[in-house]
Amino acid sequence: MPVIEVVLGDITSEDVDAIVTVANESLLGGGGVDGAIHRTAGPRLAEAGSALAPCATGDAVATPAFDLNPPVRHVIHTVGPVWEGGGYGEADLLTSCYRRSLEVADEVEARSVAFPAIATGVYGFPPAQAAKIAISTIRATPTEVERVRLVAFDEETHDLLAAAAQA
Repeated sequence: MPVIEVVLGDITSEDVDAIVTVANESLLGGGGVDGAIHRTAGPRLAEAGSALAPCATGDAVATPAFDLNPPVRHVIHTVGPVWEGGGYGEADLLTSCYRRSLEVADEVEARSVAFPAIATGVYGFPPAQAAKIAISTIRATPTEVERVRLVAFDEETHDLLAAAAQA
């Protein structure tokens, strides 16, 4: 089981082998964290992503990190679920995002991975529930990843992730 660290910060400046981004099915880049990662990695990230698209909700794929600073070598793109009230399998899909991202990290031999709070922004997933899913899935997923950094963009998300990690 990897060591889980919860930090407040900018995921594009993390010192890890791979960064996870919450993508749309086209993998062309979007807003929020995905937009920030695409702007930092440069236009080749969208080109590489579009060659692998479409990516289904709950799945994940990897591309090179392009212009992100080393040691980041890979961007793992996962498509989070849009919250529709909780009765449409959203929790299972979010669980799959974390599990598949760790599986893809193993495929690219990443030993350290930074995750954002998947689907809690414009996708509307309730942050407290998402934090519990993130922590429980990372702990339950067999992986060769040694260190997972959960990078919160704001204090509220940081506090929810930290509380879930301590529970």
